[in-house]
Amino acid sequence: RIQKYSDFERNLPVPSNLNMVGLKPLRGISLFTFDPNLVFLIIDSLFGGHGRYSTRIEGRDFTVTEQRIILRLLEHTLDCYCSSWEPVYKIEAEYIRSEMHTKFASISSGNELVVVTSFNIEFGAQGGNLNVCLPYSMIEPVRDLLIRPLQDTSGDAIDQRWTQQLTRQVRSAEVDLTADFVKIDTTVRQLLSLKVNDVLPIDMPEKIITHVDNVPIFEGTYGTFNSKYAVRVQKFLTTTEPDFHKAKLHDRSKQS
Repeated sequence: RIQKYSDFERNLPVPSNLNMVGLKPLRGISLFTFDPNLVFLIIDSLFGGHGRYSTRIEGRDFTVTEQRIILRLLEHTLDCYCSSWEPVYKIEAEYIRSEMHTKFASISSGNELVVVTSFNIEFGAQGGNLNVCLPYSMIEPVRDLLIRPLQDTSGDAIDQRWTQQLTRQVRSAEVDLTADFVKIDTTVRQLLSLKVNDVLPIDMPEKIITHVDNVPIFEGTYGTFNSKYAVRVQKFLTTTEPDFHKAKLHDRSKQS
């Protein structure tokens, strides 16, 4: 939601865990806040408690141990937050400092607008909020990128940025390329009767076919190259969508 920074400050519990974070290359400083109840619930759970922290929290500061745990929680939060931004705009979080009172962690003037995103985190019957506060001026340069996926709802409006991102991810995916040289037909009886030093005669083919997930990709010849075994591509095989479905069904049948 969009609101004045003064309204956001007024609704924060006292004390709170206020973390000032830069989001490069965006200009300005963001604020990640954890409710004190949430912080103490997490700390209580980490030290073997039942997540039912009920001690009075007003007027006390976080201990050194508690601050270290909070920083670990913040690091994980920032990693997830940056990952969620990556499909739209790549950002890098830069931790600045932590405070407990808003007068020492002011990121904007009281009348300026901020964008606040709140997440409610529950531990059993209790919990608290994680708030992410961004000055509106901070995200104004990327405003079009944030609203474009919501506007381009027609089938003809293709977002080239998303298409390029998906293409890069698909092309960088790792696959196992398998080359089968020979197959031997045998029976269970013959297999169980095998002994050490038994010889199984085979006929090496002139050409081999390589597969990815049991789907044929290309045909080639084998040999050596730079003192290593190698396959020379001679012909690419046509791969259709039904081939992939058949391969998946084949894999499932082998697993069952």
